[in-house]
Amino acid sequence: MVALENFKLLGLALAIGLLIGLERGWEVRDRDEGMRVAGLRTYGLIALLGGIWALLARQVDPALLGFAFLGLTLVVLTGYSQSLNKIQDVGITSVIALLITFALGALTVFGHSLLAAATAVVMTLVLGFKLPLHDWLRKLEQRELYATLKLLLISVVMLPILPNRNLDPWSVFNPYQIWWMVVLIAAISYLGYFAIKIAGNRHGPVLTGVFGGLASSTAVTLNLARFSKQYSGLENALAAGILTACATMFPRTLLLASILNPALFRLLLSALLAMSLFTYLAAFVFWKCAPTQTKTDHSVVLENPFQLVMALKFGALLLVIMFMARVLQAFFGDVSAYYLAAISGITDVDPITLSMSRMSRDGLAENVAFMAIFIAVSVNSLVKGFIALAIGDRALGWRVAATLAGAVGIGLLAGL
Repeated sequence: MVALENFKLLGLALAIGLLIGLERGWEVRDRDEGMRVAGLRTYGLIALLGGIWALLARQVDPALLGFAFLGLTLVVLTGYSQSLNKIQDVGITSVIALLITFALGALTVFGHSLLAAATAVVMTLVLGFKLPLHDWLRKLEQRELYATLKLLLISVVMLPILPNRNLDPWSVFNPYQIWWMVVLIAAISYLGYFAIKIAGNRHGPVLTGVFGGLASSTAVTLNLARFSKQYSGLENALAAGILTACATMFPRTLLLASILNPALFRLLLSALLAMSLFTYLAAFVFWKCAPTQTKTDHSVVLENPFQLVMALKFGALLLVIMFMARVLQAFFGDVSAYYLAAISGITDVDPITLSMSRMSRDGLAENVAFMAIFIAVSVNSLVKGFIALAIGDRALGWRVAATLAGAVGIGLLAGL
């Protein structure tokens, strides 16, 4: 049984090497024999070599694998230096790929087959996308590079070190959650910038709405409404993007409620489905009316994709709204779930959806939970309409506000 398992592991190591070698061999397929640094067979054999040395290291001494890797490195570097005299265009990518292939073969034998296989696939994709990646790099502007690094700084470096607990007596100021909203706003602004740049004025906002709406339709509304004052003539496309994000909120809410209490699915379905279809239809109409240019034209000058100041302002506004909501909650008390739903809907729908669904499963009347969730969704939609009016230009604001108000009316008729 042990021998059979070893054969399987070595076979997988060989397959990993052949996969990488397939891409590397295809890359240099037009070169004459003897002018290739390594091809299909070489990569397969090197991965197999890594697996064999890993087997020996397991049986004898783990240090053997390190010595084998050093020996392979010397051989590869020697071959690379000799190739420089024959081939003008020799990069170091193949050298690194050979060494990684050896390591993946060894990793397979050490019991990390899935990790090794997944890494090999990702590595092959990175190697295969050489031309698109280089083309993208040539088109990348300096401000876009800096924006990417800044976004990574506030999300990957700063966010994890913030305390994820309330630091005030009113349970409002949670540094992690507040900063997460700042990151989310900045990320959606970043996504919207590149969506418009890559997909064009007509399709970019809709793509932003599709993907951004899964995270926060409010953030999408804020960012695209801001765009409307900077880029004239995009009101229809931006309205389509905002409404796409807002329409996505309705099925997302239905899904969240149904997961915790399937009985709510039947109660919420007609209202939320009607609201979603109405909003999607309006988004489609505005999208069809949008200008048909496929790329950003000369009149549209895209500014900095990283809008940290705007994100910080929104975070501060969110903190103020949350504090006001807590004060109102204390004033009205917890007697009425409807008041609480309306207050919660000002900032977010998900918390009240989750809490009402859980409470209805534990004894709260399902019709009360349904009405509370509907109120939260309606208030949230109207608030987003107000945001579009307050931040965006008048043409965009009325398109969004009127559509969302109509969606609330449609939902009221369908659900009650």
